[in-house]
Amino acid sequence: MSEAKTTAETENLTLVQAVRDGLRDEMTNDDSVVVMGEDVGENGGVFRATEGLIEEFGPDRVIDTPLAESGIVGTAVGMAAYGMRPVAEMQFLGFIYPAFDQIVSHAARLRTRSRGRFTCPLVVRAPYGGGIRAPEHHSESTEAFFSHMPGLKVAIPSTPYDTKGMLVSAIRDPDPVIFLEPKLIYRSFREEVPDEPYEVPLGEAKVRKEGDDISVYTWGAMARQTLEAAEDLEEEGISAEVVDLRTVSPLDEETIVESFKKTGRAAVVHEAPKSGGLAGEIAATIQEEALLYQEAPVERITGFDTPFPLYALEDYYLPEPARIKEGIRDAVEF
Repeated sequence: MSEAKTTAETENLTLVQAVRDGLRDEMTNDDSVVVMGEDVGENGGVFRATEGLIEEFGPDRVIDTPLAESGIVGTAVGMAAYGMRPVAEMQFLGFIYPAFDQIVSHAARLRTRSRGRFTCPLVVRAPYGGGIRAPEHHSESTEAFFSHMPGLKVAIPSTPYDTKGMLVSAIRDPDPVIFLEPKLIYRSFREEVPDEPYEVPLGEAKVRKEGDDISVYTWGAMARQTLEAAEDLEEEGISAEVVDLRTVSPLDEETIVESFKKTGRAAVVHEAPKSGGLAGEIAATIQEEALLYQEAPVERITGFDTPFPLYALEDYYLPEPARIKEGIRDAVEF
């Protein structure tokens, strides 16, 4: 099924409920799909994204693992190579680093290393990002680590509808996908989501708001912050186009460039640190493909080049509508 809305029955779901709905649908339709991770079974996951699945599918398909991220992903790589479709949960993105070697040295390289004999249809899910007053290692936004690695796709939805459709696409993909879920908006709003399975293609951005003065590129939880800022700026006479990238690897360069050609100005909003962040890659793409349309420097509205702070400074660290509006104004008024 395509991304287009259907006339099928729908449910009004939060983003985390859409995760569970996508998992349940694919586990029902394909016996090779298994869910594995710390506390995903009896406890239903740290955010209850897998709640109820063990009762429905049993412990052979909803597997509680030891607290060992390298072991979880390493086991999943082997399962994927031999015909299964594992969905491995990391409790938080900041806990994924012990599994980094398994992801970049094995999962991402398996197709090339085996000259196409094996593929690795693996999804690694992880809640990511800040704003929930969590302790160290719980609030990081390091998607750029994985987007730099050929052989991996990196998907980051921002709505319940996209979450289910993109997760279905990720599970069906023959190659590994890092699926990052913005936990700040896990339960902050609801959206109509079809009951039946459908796919939202990976690698395709979505224009959330049309505009003429500036293109603003973002993803994850920052999409809602950016849309709020863009709506406020309409009252000042600034028409901002908001492009939700949805997949940061591969980037939808066609949509990025076409939007920029329309407006001639750009800003990128992400909560990761500025240095080495994906805003730089997007700016470089614009320079390479649409330099003659450019009217102003590309603004980067991002987190800071520091470890993610604890409670008192968390709101200051994250881009919020006031800071996003300031960056957009700077680009428009240049």
